[in-house]
Amino acid sequence: MEMDWIWGLIGGLLIGTGGAVYLLGNGRIMGASGIIGGVVDGSGLDTKWERLVFLAGVVLLPVLLMPYYGSVDTHVTDNYVVLIAAGLLVGIGTRLANGCTSGHGVCGMSRLSLRGFVATGFYIVAGGIGVIIFRHLLGVI
Repeated sequence: MEMDWIWGLIGGLLIGTGGAVYLLGNGRIMGASGIIGGVVDGSGLDTKWERLVFLAGVVLLPVLLMPYYGSVDTHVTDNYVVLIAAGLLVGIGTRLANGCTSGHGVCGMSRLSLRGFVATGFYIVAGGIGVIIFRHLLGVI
């Protein structure tokens, strides 16, 4: 029996725990796009160090865990055009929704935010449409 679903469950629990710790630790909502955006555009200079520590953790934790997991199949395509297009589409969607899945989906829905539920619904529908178009109609993934 395939057990890949357990990794998604564990990842979700870790993200939820991280969001709760971030909220309890400094009273702010953990939205990854807002954290990154504040570093990039300079609007988060007053909280620069907490943002940089968060981003360092996101980058360094997988590197620290690599010795414990020989190889991981992420199912990411080798097609760089698809990767770039996906990154641009996620960036545009994040900008249009004023947030990302961590801010709206994890933190927004847990706070029973209507905006969080609506944004998460749009993310799920857009992701499904993207799979239908890119994988099933175009066959590029």
